Amino acid sequence: MATNLYVGNLPYSVNNDQLKSTFAQAGNVASAVVITDKFSGRSKGFGFVEMASEDEAKAAIEMFNGKDFEGRNLVVNEARPREERKTFRPRNDR
Repeated sequence: MATNLYVGNLPYSVNNDQLKSTFAQAGNVASAVVITDKFSGRSKGFGFVEMASEDEAKAAIEMFNGKDFEGRNLVVNEARPREERKTFRPRNDR
């Protein structure tokens, strides 16, 4: 079963392909996404990597957590489930 990893403290210059090829050193990467600002398109400095198996995910955490990547120490751990967000609804009672 695939395991989703959070990857923080990424250099802002890193793109999806670079993230995927880096984590491929630890095993099979199902997907890799650098999160970007929807208005500017600029990286927010974190992303998610989905490893094909739990063992490969553990190997990736061991291999990359706290390690230097282009001058920044990565933070790599298992991603938490996404929380529901409240949507903004303007009040019409004025």
